[in-house]
Formats: sequence, C-alpha cells, structure tokens
Amino acid sequence: MLKKEYLLSLKIEIPYGLINKVLKMKNKLTCNYEDQYIRNILDKTKNIAMIGLSSSWQRPSYFVAKYLLDRGYKVFPVNPKEAGKKILNQKVYSSILEINEKIDMVDIFRKSSDIDILTNDILKIKPSTIWLQIGVINFKIDTLAKKHEINVIMDRCPKIEYSRLSGELGWAGINSGTFYNKRRIIRSIMK
Repeated sequence: MLKKEYLLSLKIEIPYGLINKVLKMKNKLTCNYEDQYIRNILDKTKNIAMIGLSSSWQRPSYFVAKYLLDRGYKVFPVNPKEAGKKILNQKVYSSILEINEKIDMVDIFRKSSDIDILTNDILKIKPSTIWLQIGVINFKIDTLAKKHEINVIMDRCPKIEYSRLSGELGWAGINSGTFYNKRRIIRSIMK
C-alpha cells in the first residue's frame, strides 16, 4: 500500500517549555507491506538475481549479496561492466536473460529511472518477486508486475528485512519493533 503522506515530528523550544508539533508532509512516498507478506517472500525465495551488484566491497549491493549468500540464498550477479568475472565467487552475467536457472527474486540496485529499461527482460524470466532497494520506487513496474501476478516490494532492503524479521537486529541491540521470546528463523543459516 502506498501512502502519499508522512509525519514529521518537531520539538520547538519556546520560553515556557517545549511544544511538540506534528506536520504532515506530502512530497515523500512510502511503501508499507505486512510483515507476513515479506516473510513469505523471503521464505519461498531460493535464487536471487541482483541487478547492479558491485564488485567493490564498500558498496551496499556487495554486503547485501554477501549477507544473503551467508543465509543460504543463491545469488546471481548481473552487471554488464563486470560480465564474465566473479563477484563473491559467483559468475557475473551481463543480462538477466543469460541466467539458465529459475530466478525467484530480482533484486535491483539501480535508480528509479533505470527500472523502465529493465522491465521487459525481468518480465520475460517470470520471477516470483521483484524487489526494489531503499529509495527506489517505480509505479510502472509495480503495475506491470501485478498484472503478471508477480510480487513487488519497493523502497526496502532484503538484508534489513531478513535481519529484522529473523530477530538478528535485536542481537545488536536495535529495536526492530518485533517482540519474540525465542529467536525466529526464516531460513536456516546452517548449511
């Protein structure tokens, strides 16, 4: 569900104390998904094509791929500049159409304006899910994917969602907003 508003909370100091002010802003779009929807996607996914995966260890795409590989997912890097090489010991493809295995999820590390160029190739391979990273929202691919009965998640990171839903964020002292009396596992991290 898309919301066209978000709340901005301000604390304003005046001579007589603090005033809490809540402002509604209409410029920012947010995408809200039920935890169960995300959990089901992460549980059913085995093969992930990562479009825009970088070979540079400092880039977010690199450590997301490393994290997902460590959790038992099979990652297929797609990066035309790195084609034929290896990233994280995985063969790099120049196009998503070159991958011969069934792809469950396409995770896209490209800006929103680049998504339209990739749409036809993504729809040809018929993945179960199209996942757009944090800051990436594209309504055209959202509409087309839903017509083809493909799950879509926008403006989220699978690494963050996995660690939040599995309870791993809590190990670091981060409040994920989810309470558990036991550590929950989406996918076994043991091989």
